[in-house]
Amino acid sequence: MKSEHLEQALERIDTRRKQAITVNDEHFREVNERIPEIAEINRQLFQTSRSLMQIIRSGENTAERIEKLKHQNQQAQLMVRRLLAANGYPEDYLEVHFTCPKCSDTGYYQGTYCTCLTTLAAQMATQELNRNAQVNLCSFDSFDLSYYRGHKTESGSDCYRAMEIIYHFCKEYAAHFSKESPSILMYGSTGLGKTHLSLSIASAVLEKGCSVLYDSVINFLRQIENEHFGRDKTGNDTLSLLLECDLLILDDLGTEFDTPFYQSAIYNIINTRMNRCLPTIISTNMDFNGISHKYDERITSRIFATYVNHHFVGYDVRILKAQQKAGRR
Repeated sequence: MKSEHLEQALERIDTRRKQAITVNDEHFREVNERIPEIAEINRQLFQTSRSLMQIIRSGENTAERIEKLKHQNQQAQLMVRRLLAANGYPEDYLEVHFTCPKCSDTGYYQGTYCTCLTTLAAQMATQELNRNAQVNLCSFDSFDLSYYRGHKTESGSDCYRAMEIIYHFCKEYAAHFSKESPSILMYGSTGLGKTHLSLSIASAVLEKGCSVLYDSVINFLRQIENEHFGRDKTGNDTLSLLLECDLLILDDLGTEFDTPFYQSAIYNIINTRMNRCLPTIISTNMDFNGISHKYDERITSRIFATYVNHHFVGYDVRILKAQQKAGRR
């Protein structure tokens, strides 16, 4: 993980901490003004640190006196909570509410990076990778099923009905997405909406706050290859991001060169995410025979055995749109 992403994440977490403390200070001022009894208790609690230092310095019955002081503080805090509730406030109104209770928004926990820091840094790295991909997100609302009307598959099935089922599956998938969601294989000829629906899913899942990576397989593999062989000096670790993001979308499987490195990288990505139960969406123009011919059995079996398979059918929507546009001239 790049140091700049960690530094940016630390800055954001530090801002969260300062905001939480500022809000807590405002709560104290508000309550002290409105509830004099609590103001007096808070003043007494503030004197606790001085009392504690006096006990330690005296050295007389230290443990017993500290325990007594602790008990008094607990009783005072209990009284504050009751007074808050009696005056219409939440009992924890005077507690600092950090975004990450584990590290109290410091970014560190038990001598190492807190998971909130590493997760935020990974999200920043993911956002940067998506910006570099320059892919425009789509929406389900802009997916027009009318382009599939009047067309039949080779077996005589209705294309509209088949695509309607796929459309509603993808919409439900996005609405109820979680890390336990299944992986999806979208396959079929070009121009049938595979990219549109996969990026519609991406858009909806991103709105949930999940990390999503989306790009063509060849672009991802080229970046991984450059980093692996030291041709990329940015310090990025694209492979780690692909293996760890909540949802990975690999577009145009099969357009990459057939090299041992690429084959190994694809297997690693598919197998690792499968073992980690992380969902992946793959789109390709190849059918089962094409995938079986291009990739070895380890890749093929995992895709067809563990992914939900959706066969996209119809006539190239891009051509249909071009024909409609030409007809209006």
